[in-house]
Amino acid sequence: MDPHRAGSIVYLGMMVGAFFWGGLSDKVGRRQCLLVCMSVNGFFAFLSSFVQGYSTFLFCRMLSGFGIGGAVPIVFPYFAEFLAREKRGEHLSWLCMFWMIGGIYASAMAWAIIPHYGWSFSMGSAYQFHSWRVFVVVCALPCVCAVVALTFMPESPRYYLEMGKHDEAWMVLKQIHDTNMRARGEPEKVFTVNRIKIPKQLDELVEMQSESANPAAKAFFRIRNELRGIWLTFLKCWDYPVKDNTVKLAIVWFSLSFGYYGLSVWFPDVIKHLQADEYASHVKNHRNERIEDFTFNFTLENQVHSNGLFINDRFVSMKFKSVTFKDSTFQNCYFEDVTSLGSYFKNCTIIDTFFYNTDIDDSKFIGSSVINSTFAHNKTGCQITFDDDYSAYWVYFINFLGTLAVLPGNIVSALLMDKVGRLSMLGGSMVLSGISCFFLWFGTSESMMIAMLCLYNGLSISAWNSLDVVTAELYPTDRRGTGFGFCNAMCKLAAVLGNLIFGSLVGITKAIPILLASSVLVCGGLVGLRLPDTRANVLM
Repeated sequence: MDPHRAGSIVYLGMMVGAFFWGGLSDKVGRRQCLLVCMSVNGFFAFLSSFVQGYSTFLFCRMLSGFGIGGAVPIVFPYFAEFLAREKRGEHLSWLCMFWMIGGIYASAMAWAIIPHYGWSFSMGSAYQFHSWRVFVVVCALPCVCAVVALTFMPESPRYYLEMGKHDEAWMVLKQIHDTNMRARGEPEKVFTVNRIKIPKQLDELVEMQSESANPAAKAFFRIRNELRGIWLTFLKCWDYPVKDNTVKLAIVWFSLSFGYYGLSVWFPDVIKHLQADEYASHVKNHRNERIEDFTFNFTLENQVHSNGLFINDRFVSMKFKSVTFKDSTFQNCYFEDVTSLGSYFKNCTIIDTFFYNTDIDDSKFIGSSVINSTFAHNKTGCQITFDDDYSAYWVYFINFLGTLAVLPGNIVSALLMDKVGRLSMLGGSMVLSGISCFFLWFGTSESMMIAMLCLYNGLSISAWNSLDVVTAELYPTDRRGTGFGFCNAMCKLAAVLGNLIFGSLVGITKAIPILLASSVLVCGGLVGLRLPDTRANVLM
């Protein structure tokens, strides 16, 4: 299966999860939903590292994505509802930095763990546990830590007030006040409340019906009622005056995500193509060779053997790395403990040859004839090593550099968010990101493409941070999670389309990805400038 499509399955899970959990957080609370969705993510992330079937693995990753999809739509409204207006933009921007920290952690762990293919064990041929599975487990550990930490966090006081639970809100606010006063050295200050929001009246019919039903009917009624509530809250996001903001935010989220995730797929694959072209330019060609009674016990790499004749030769304890045999004949040969990486036998004839403990199977023979030959104790599982697949090192290292490049933009956006303003940073960052895409025309080497990747990531991060802040501030409390969830679902939809579209253009043309990403980012940035300024607003 195409890896871009596999990644899209995870984004589809995140898209559904963003809408569901974001809407549910407006009904049952920010903290409770965040705990459940992070637990779902952690459970299925761990489970996916142990399952063996590819379809089962993708199903677990999709459910893991469904869980983690609720994190962003909940955590920003949750945190924003604790913050004072004067420092809200700055502190939300510092929260955004943990996206970068998580990205650095994931990239560093991939770089450190996955290329070490020897970190594996097997239980027969049915169960294989390779290094990438270790990586999946390691990436799930921060989720476990987050769940533990959330158990010590209070619910949002603004959510409590919206639900009419003013006593609970008062207790949370008093706890925050007392903690802040002790930190300032003024523990004697007393927490007072001048005004309190009128409690919301509960639907007595719903309460009565749910209490009188049997457990199964009660659970069904509760689920149906919550789903209906999510949908009704979502419809409220299209009421005046919130409707215009919802449309504009959806456009900006979609455009920023489409350009970002599309180029994130395109960049590494283009670099791999540049590496492959450079590697192929050094291939060694051997034609019409005849080799008899010779023992090959060394590595053959980046070679093409055409019209060769190999008689009574032994291939022992060796590796084929990007070696192709074309129209060649192997007669009475012996292969033992041989590993092949990117190596094939095309239109060859294999006669009276014995293969023992090799990874050479039917997939290696393309249009070839295998006559009276024996295959014994074939190797199973992945046989690639760190030294064999040098490109793996570069893929993870490039992702690490690209993630690290957003550090300056994170710091700048946090320090200037409440001074320059959200909209100026949002529009300016997206327009500059779109303009920076044109420099990709000059990316003719690995180093230049890596530099362009770092430049693009560094410029675009301020747009992400600003968009998170603006989205949390534009919606009222009763639909903040739902609105954020819908916008984040549009983000993941754009990520799916970006994965598929940009992934299909790798190695074909530069013009379309560059023009597409630039135009989408610039248009999205101009729309973002039309959003209302929320810098001085009190959360509704």
